[in-house]
Amino acid sequence: MSDSSENLLIIFVKNLIPGHVKTRLASEIGIDGALDVYKFLVEHTFEITNELEISKSIYYSQYVEIEDIWDTDSYKLFVQKGNGLGERMLNAFDEAFDRKFKKVVLIGSDSFEIKGEHILEAFEQLDEHETVIGPSKDGGYYLIGMKRPYPQLFNNKKYGHKQVLSELLTEVAQADISYHLLPTLSDIDTLQDLKDSDIDFEFVDPEEGDIL
Repeated sequence: MSDSSENLLIIFVKNLIPGHVKTRLASEIGIDGALDVYKFLVEHTFEITNELEISKSIYYSQYVEIEDIWDTDSYKLFVQKGNGLGERMLNAFDEAFDRKFKKVVLIGSDSFEIKGEHILEAFEQLDEHETVIGPSKDGGYYLIGMKRPYPQLFNNKKYGHKQVLSELLTEVAQADISYHLLPTLSDIDTLQDLKDSDIDFEFVDPEEGDIL
C-alpha cells in the first residue's frame, strides 16, 4: 500500500438530533430508541477507525459538534456541503483531492459489520483499481473509494432504494472505470435489520412489548 499520509478516510455522520436519525427505524421503535441505536453505531464506527494509521475526516450532516467522541487530534472535523447525499459525497471527495490526498475512501456510520480490515482492504485495492465499492445487503453501498473524483457517479442520483448499487455499477461500467467489490455487509435501517444483526442491544419491540 502507498504512503498512508496520502490516504484519507472520510466518515459521514448525522448530528445526534432526535427525529433526524434513523427515521425508518424510528417509525418502528420510536425516536428515542432510534437515536440510541444510531449512537451505538457511531461509537462502533469510532472504535473500528480510531486505531487506523491514516488521515481521517468527520463530515457532520449539519454542524460540527463541540464535544463528542471524535478526538480532534485524530480526526479533522467538517460539515457536509450540498443539497442531496450524492452532491455531499462528491463535494467531500473534491475537497479531499484538493487537499492533495491520493486515495480517498468514504464510509457512513450505519453498518455494525464493517471492520477496520474492510477499510484497509479498500485502500490496498485502490493500488490496482480506480474505485472500490462496499455493497450493502439492502441494495446500497456502505463504502466507496477512488483515486480521483467521478462526478457521474454522484450527480442526479437518488438514494435509499434497492437499485442504488446496481445503478452505481452501471455508471462505472459505462465510464469504463475499473473497480473492486468488498464483502457485502448489512446496514441497520429497520427493526428487522436490528433483529437480524449481532448487536447486543436491548430495546422494546413495539409489537410484542418485549425487551429484545
